[in-house]
Amino acid sequence: MRKIGLACALLLLAGCVGLPQHVIKYRSEALRSPQSTTLGRIAEESAEGIPPSLSGIRLLNSGEEAFDSLIALADHAERTLDIQYYIIHQDESSRTLLRHVRAAADRGVRVRVLVDDLNTAGEDRRFMHLEQHANISVRVFNPFPGGRSATWSRILTSISDMPRINHRMHNKLFVADNSLAITGGRNIGNEYFMRDKRSNFIDLDVAAAGPIVPQLSASFDAFWNSKYAYPIASLAAPVPVEALPPPPPPPLALAESGSAGDGNWLARELDAHELHLTWVAATVLADRPAKIASESSPDQEVTIANNIAALMRSAQQEVVVISPYFVPGTAGVALIRKLRERGVHIRILTNSLASTDSPLVHNGYARYRVALLKLGVELSEVRPQLGQKRPRFHPFRTSHASLHAKALVIDQKTVFIGSLNMDERSARLNSELGLVIRSPEVARQVTSLLDDISADGSYRLALDPHDRIVWSSGEPGAERIWHKDPETTLLQRFTLDLLAPFAPEELL
Repeated sequence: MRKIGLACALLLLAGCVGLPQHVIKYRSEALRSPQSTTLGRIAEESAEGIPPSLSGIRLLNSGEEAFDSLIALADHAERTLDIQYYIIHQDESSRTLLRHVRAAADRGVRVRVLVDDLNTAGEDRRFMHLEQHANISVRVFNPFPGGRSATWSRILTSISDMPRINHRMHNKLFVADNSLAITGGRNIGNEYFMRDKRSNFIDLDVAAAGPIVPQLSASFDAFWNSKYAYPIASLAAPVPVEALPPPPPPPLALAESGSAGDGNWLARELDAHELHLTWVAATVLADRPAKIASESSPDQEVTIANNIAALMRSAQQEVVVISPYFVPGTAGVALIRKLRERGVHIRILTNSLASTDSPLVHNGYARYRVALLKLGVELSEVRPQLGQKRPRFHPFRTSHASLHAKALVIDQKTVFIGSLNMDERSARLNSELGLVIRSPEVARQVTSLLDDISADGSYRLALDPHDRIVWSSGEPGAERIWHKDPETTLLQRFTLDLLAPFAPEELL
């Protein structure tokens, strides 16, 4: 009887909890005079002689390089830092980066931190502590209404609000003084920066300067000032001052913090007041906050997914797709069929079952493999252990590898890099952010990433005479062949087959 009573009480609680009303929050915007800051002047001086419509771009291929670059922006900011992420883990990388962010706030920098609420269970005290600083504001996006200490209690209190909760803010953005920005596929956490001993992500970010930075800041402002962004203090229980953790230690020097020290190109170039970037035509693609709340159908407005489909339809020779989660759906397969009928070569790199961090999503992709191969698509899947022939993959050593980069290359001249996965969730449920870059040089660099993985870290898929999938390792002189998903167990494959009917494609 006690258990029944407890269950009834919890269900009653689930129906009663709601988001706070009449929340007091203040509208704010990105820095209006970035040229008044050192970073702004460096960006302007580095663009001397460059047409004002072009933006400066540099790819951040390695996790170490991305981590160093974020710290460099935090350390050189003078007026503002705007930080927007789907995930900010509670681990060594996050703590180190946030120490540098807090040091910037100590210098008088205004810091705005916007984080999606899906992965913040039990983290309210940490974010409340961050907000205790007079120059730091923290907001959570599309929050759960209650049960904030654990995932299960959050879900329970949101039963009546699941359509809203299922929409998430997937953006990743870090902007300093509205002058320099980093955006792409990485969240904040050890596995995104090659600092996890067990498993790390292959990922891709972009450091940017020039006219696309105010565009990125405008996207941040739209989310920050949205009615769906709640100050952490309006959701979290008050924390007595004496219960707060002690102030963090002074920020560590770069070499001590775990970054590459002398390998930090961005810090060196900022200190030298000269940025070496590739200046290209670039555009920001950004979903609007309204997409989160289903205020309009994604089919009835311009979204990143619509833009990506249009880019693919424009291809004349080749489409390169790099996506950790690739679930094309019937519409995607139809688009690929039309491209193939026009003679467009299509290369796709995604995770294997052995490398993915989301097996259920892999199940959604697996439904389309045979159809894609029949259309003549060049399909490769990342292996869980990368070879060591290519220098860029040496840091993985024995750690598990998983693809997390999201990129598209059209005809070796137009590139998309951002947070968008090629699946229904990104297209219809999550907000996404990315850059379209028109540059053969950047296209070559992204395609080089695919070539390196294909040569030394992927399975190549093909069909046998009976239309059954065959995986090959592609190693010259030592090629291996598999007739089932490589390096997986019978139990893994059986469990996924069992769960497949309960994982609708639109929710993956």
